[in-house]
Amino acid sequence: MLFIEFRFFIFLAVVLTAYWSLRSNNARKWLILAASYFFYGSWDWRFAVMLGVLSAADWYFALRIERSESASTRKAFVYSSVAMNLSVLAFFKYFHFFVNSAIALAGQLQIHLDQPTLKIILPIGVSFFTFQSLSYTIDVYRREIHASSNLRDYLMFASFFPQLVAGPIVRPKYFLPQMVSKRTVSLSEVKASLYLFLLGFLKKTAIADNISPYVDRVFNTPTHYSALACITATWLYATQIFCDFSGYSDMAIAVAGLLGFKLALNFDAPYLAVSIQDFWRRWHISLSTWIRDYIYFSLGGSRMGSRWGTYRNLMITMLAGGLWHGAAWTFVAWGGLHGAAQVSHQEFLRVLPVEEHHNPWRRFLGWFLTLNAVCLFWILFRASSFSVAWLLIRRYLFLDLGGSERLPMWLLVLPIALLAGQILMRRTRIGIRIVSLPLGAFATVYGAVWAIAMAMLPLGYRPFIYFQF
Repeated sequence: MLFIEFRFFIFLAVVLTAYWSLRSNNARKWLILAASYFFYGSWDWRFAVMLGVLSAADWYFALRIERSESASTRKAFVYSSVAMNLSVLAFFKYFHFFVNSAIALAGQLQIHLDQPTLKIILPIGVSFFTFQSLSYTIDVYRREIHASSNLRDYLMFASFFPQLVAGPIVRPKYFLPQMVSKRTVSLSEVKASLYLFLLGFLKKTAIADNISPYVDRVFNTPTHYSALACITATWLYATQIFCDFSGYSDMAIAVAGLLGFKLALNFDAPYLAVSIQDFWRRWHISLSTWIRDYIYFSLGGSRMGSRWGTYRNLMITMLAGGLWHGAAWTFVAWGGLHGAAQVSHQEFLRVLPVEEHHNPWRRFLGWFLTLNAVCLFWILFRASSFSVAWLLIRRYLFLDLGGSERLPMWLLVLPIALLAGQILMRRTRIGIRIVSLPLGAFATVYGAVWAIAMAMLPLGYRPFIYFQF
């Protein structure tokens, strides 16, 4: 069930009507829990069962961690939680990756290994809900939060349907306190959520889904296309993945808002970043802060006593972030390039005079280099193999002429319009202006934009890109 499907709108209308009709907070939580499992089970009921079993186990582990006075017992249960969640993630997402890598390595050593016949279906959003569960048991172990004594409350947190399958990754210390009291919403909050949902819908359907065929065409057969077409397709993919993923995050935050819950911002104009570190403060914020807090800091962070130890931790963290995104070496290379870029940036800052840090020309150069580096790295993220990636990178960097086929020139307007739109929205705060309109004017504008959005719908639904993660 996709957020952009008609059946989701029916589902949401039923849930909202029933939710706000109930006066008891407990009844509301039971309703959201049932709706969340129905939503997830609409893909495959077996995955809903798996989610329930994993969630119940983590709830139990957290209780034992909090109630135990023995350090060894606490460690045993947190290790059990980590092992359980990572085992599930490794089996469903990385089984074939590890097996195929072993077969390829054996082939290099002149050893023949048979391909396994086991076919594994990847549960939608498995990377998101396992990371969310890990943050809960680890936070309880670190004594940053108290374990929830109510199984229903924890199951609702772990399965909250707006963000279950593609984030934002919700932190328990941010979400669980919101469940204590009955939620309320003001008219301005409803208008803000409706605006944000429509914005996300437009990003996904009007932009990302309409760009997708052109991107697929070039990345599937790059040898047929000219250097300009390959560069255009790379820029278009940067636009597509932002609009697709931030569009989902916008809709998830909006749906949660209509239920009275607040989710954290997940994107903050990432293509306006002036450094690769700045980019990761703006892109997929819930993941970047998660890997910082639970991987980078766990490795020692910057408290290693030497900058090379810090850089090692940074590289390990980014490599892990790359592997999290996909079971392929291209994703690992993508994470490694982002790590190397961050290390290079840190070294550059060491020799740059302090007064130059805020120089407008240096900031412009930093933005230009960061944007092109990110776009270049996206090639590895999107390409089906290293050979395809290298061909496209060569076209991007060296303008290798390549094939004769081209893309329509008007497509170049879209990446430029995205940048201009991000600047405009930050400087004019147009969203706040729209939400502050009187109800009648807001409804008129809102209805008109919805009419435009429906006119721009592509033929057929395309899954959200991050559903595969």
